[in-house]
Amino acid sequence: MDNLDLVVLRALHDWRQKGRRALLATVVRTWGSSPRPIGSIMALCEDGTVVGSVSGGCIEDDLIYRFTHAYSGKGEGGDIPQGAPQFLKYGIRADEAHRFGLPCGGTLELLLEFDPEPELLGRLVAQLESGKLMQREVRLADGKVSLRTAEQPSELSVSDTTLCNNFGPEYRMLLIGAGQLAEYLATMALFNGFTVTVCDPREEYRGNWSVEGAEITAEMPDDVVREFRADRRSAIIALTHDPKLDDLALLEALETEAFYIGAIGSRSNNNLRRERLIEYFDQTEESLARLRGPIGIFIGSKTPSEIAVSIMAEVLAVKNGVTLPRDMDVAAAKNSMGVPPNDTDLVCSIN
Repeated sequence: MDNLDLVVLRALHDWRQKGRRALLATVVRTWGSSPRPIGSIMALCEDGTVVGSVSGGCIEDDLIYRFTHAYSGKGEGGDIPQGAPQFLKYGIRADEAHRFGLPCGGTLELLLEFDPEPELLGRLVAQLESGKLMQREVRLADGKVSLRTAEQPSELSVSDTTLCNNFGPEYRMLLIGAGQLAEYLATMALFNGFTVTVCDPREEYRGNWSVEGAEITAEMPDDVVREFRADRRSAIIALTHDPKLDDLALLEALETEAFYIGAIGSRSNNNLRRERLIEYFDQTEESLARLRGPIGIFIGSKTPSEIAVSIMAEVLAVKNGVTLPRDMDVAAAKNSMGVPPNDTDLVCSIN
């Protein structure tokens, strides 16, 4: 499944290339609570078709009503939106917040761009599809757009003269091991906008893989990690519970900028892994600080599907910069409850 921004921009490009009128809406400011974060985008076609989201739905409905009536000549004055970008604010008054489904006190401001240039949209889509991180700058006086390759991700910024927003590349996840847990986790990662690669040299696991959209390879995990070239939009998760496959791959992962690095296993298994890496691979507690384990958040998960939910929740929390309460940490929660650790490596769990 493609990154949502890419889906929106691709649809907008297709409409404009066919000569259809359309606008691009970007969330540029929020006050209080808001349904969608700054930088979220939505495209609206002249026929009312919407791709993307800037709210829970009510603001989209208002935009559809306003601009489809304008395009059809039924709006006030029959004005067709065009020209320089315009700012539009929702939720200033309590009745507006209620009307548009904004949380109490929530306000958001949009920048609307009318009929973006299809050639520049095509260039942006092509660069994103090739894995480039791009910065799109909009001149507010006239809507003129410039594109450049960005060196690192940055937050949307808006000034009196310009709007700058970064797009792409997609978030990526590398899973080591192709078992049932990996199938559930890969499925969830795909519908959360990650591209997923799975590596497992074991034919008995790889041969039964059934998740469409995830790339699968039989190479050794440490080689795959090197070839993966993880960046700050990458997650690497070891799921085999086999030190011969996991350990070297995790060591390679720790040399990258991946935002999430973790391995499945019980508290005992996690402690043994750290001891091995320190004793045999010259690691230290400091060098292993980014290695997560036991992975996931504490939800009492037992089945592979529940464990996958637990892991995906933690990955998304780290991705979104959310610090989870200590009582949601698996090890801390189990220890506080007096749950004895597993004494065996035979059971794959996150106890």
